Amino acid sequence: MGAGAKHRLVFVDRLLATLVHLRHATTHDVLACWFGVDRSTITRAIAEVRPLLAERGCTVSPGARLRTLAEVIDHLGASGKTGIIDGTEIRVRRPAAGRKDRDQCISGKNKQNAVKTMVVTDGEGRMLFCSPTRPGSCADITHARQLSGWSRSWPTDPRWRSSPTPATKAWERRPAGV
Repeated sequence: MGAGAKHRLVFVDRLLATLVHLRHATTHDVLACWFGVDRSTITRAIAEVRPLLAERGCTVSPGARLRTLAEVIDHLGASGKTGIIDGTEIRVRRPAAGRKDRDQCISGKNKQNAVKTMVVTDGEGRMLFCSPTRPGSCADITHARQLSGWSRSWPTDPRWRSSPTPATKAWERRPAGV
């Protein structure tokens, strides 16, 4: 046994806090109040549980799990469903002075220190994929292309179309010949 402090949240509570955070985008401060612990405890719990959930993937039907962005896009294309891709920036503290990667986190869009993550949901709002974070200086489309391993033509391929909604991009597979 180690000499460090014991977890104040059992695994089930850590899992519940993570799922509530992912589903409802509840802040760590609010979750800390609900569970009666410090915000840093919730942050640590989510950081421990998220990789476990990502490793398991997303179950879309019995026996089918989606673990990568390419698998999610292939699933949406095969099922004919609409997927919504949202690149989200999360503000972070500025890296210490003198670090070589200090400028990597500066977002070109908001001119602030941030990291980006990409979330893909289906038309009903169920999360199918959540990417690892990247520096804020990486463009959303570059992030998507690096995650999916697809060429520069994606998503400009004529089989996909974008929704007019500026905040999110909904990519929908067009029927052949349209």
